[in-house]
Amino acid sequence: MKQSICACALGLLIWPAAIVLADSQGDEAGSAGADEAAIRQAVTAYVNAFNERDAKKLAQFWSPEGVYISRVTGDAISGREALEKDFAALFENETAVRLEVTTDTIEFISPNVALERGLANVIRGEGPPETTAYSVVYVKRDGQWLIDRTSEEEPPVEPPSHYEQLKELEWLVGSWIDEEGGSAIRTDCRWTRNRNFLVRSFTATVENEIELTGMQVIGWDAAEEQIRSWVFDSDGGVTEGSWQRRDDGWEIRASATLSDGRRAASTSILRPIDENSFGWQQINRVVDGEILPNIAEVIIVRE
Repeated sequence: MKQSICACALGLLIWPAAIVLADSQGDEAGSAGADEAAIRQAVTAYVNAFNERDAKKLAQFWSPEGVYISRVTGDAISGREALEKDFAALFENETAVRLEVTTDTIEFISPNVALERGLANVIRGEGPPETTAYSVVYVKRDGQWLIDRTSEEEPPVEPPSHYEQLKELEWLVGSWIDEEGGSAIRTDCRWTRNRNFLVRSFTATVENEIELTGMQVIGWDAAEEQIRSWVFDSDGGVTEGSWQRRDDGWEIRASATLSDGRRAASTSILRPIDENSFGWQQINRVVDGEILPNIAEVIIVRE
């Protein structure tokens, strides 16, 4: 438990508020807009007052019945006098504490009640900021907005993503076609949620009749620290590949189990040409120990 910030730690510190005059003129929408602008301006004034270490001024931003439940001690701090004492104690114990606030939203629950949400950073000296997500309930009394209640929680954590490792393959996203004579292979590529995988679905047709369909999943192997892929086709075959960067594109070394149980291996080469086309070829083809001819490069274009 941090000793330096007590009753108002990471709570009273961060509630950006100020006494703002409500705009009593104009229609409801205009009044709400004026109030929101005033509250946003007041956030800056509140932060300035905190960083100026003015405990008495900070306490005036709360309603006379304003209550804060200390996240550190669990105690209820109620009323301006108690709040002022806690601010004063904080400033006495913390000689280099600063506050930064970002207001995300301000919502008017009713003409006399507003809810502010945002993020606050409490900074001590040269140390890293302590970030908290907060919400503040304001009440309007005699034309003034005052803090009535506050709450806080840990800021939302961004879900893990391997986009940084996969972003060099982002050019694959979209619809592609390799068409010759009466045969065609169409491929659609998209990101999964959080951009952790690229999924490519493909359909091979001959004279407009579907011969084969399947799906390729491309992802980052954190243990091996490399890009890997898995292909599952409608015949029951499974292929696993390891991707390596080349000067002119990518090399995928793959091993497969065919639907009849035979083993196969190959190396595919992807060569981006421009944003609407790339070359594909396959070499080192082996099925059950039998060496097969290479497949010469074909050009695949964006649909």
